[in-house]
Amino acid sequence: MKKILISGLITGCILFIISYGGLYLAVRFFPSLFADYNNPLFNSDGNRDMLFYLHAFIFSLALSWFWDRFKSLFHGVFMLRGLEFGLVYAIVALLPVMWISFSALDVTIVMVASWFGYGLIQATIAGIVLAKLNP
Repeated sequence: MKKILISGLITGCILFIISYGGLYLAVRFFPSLFADYNNPLFNSDGNRDMLFYLHAFIFSLALSWFWDRFKSLFHGVFMLRGLEFGLVYAIVALLPVMWISFSALDVTIVMVASWFGYGLIQATIAGIVLAKLNP
């Protein structure tokens, strides 16, 4: 359990830095994509902002447990194992969530595609880090 927590927290720190650096760059280079977020669906009064900032750690801890449980199914060098892990997560978890989000919420296909890409990148980076930390 200690290995799961430590590797999950390290992965969370890495994802936190990459996620917010990537968000800054994405807003800077693709501002039209973020104009869609001026929608009442995304307005927050600030009471739950901390939950948003903690998502990298919650995500990493969950993936760390998943990795520890199923790592024997992934073979090859750690980069390949991490990539395969990210793809498996994207197909099994992200695709259905993005499908229901697009069908139930007033969001654009570009927005949902960007969420899918973001989740795929996060899961792949997490997979690579976890494969290195907890082979």
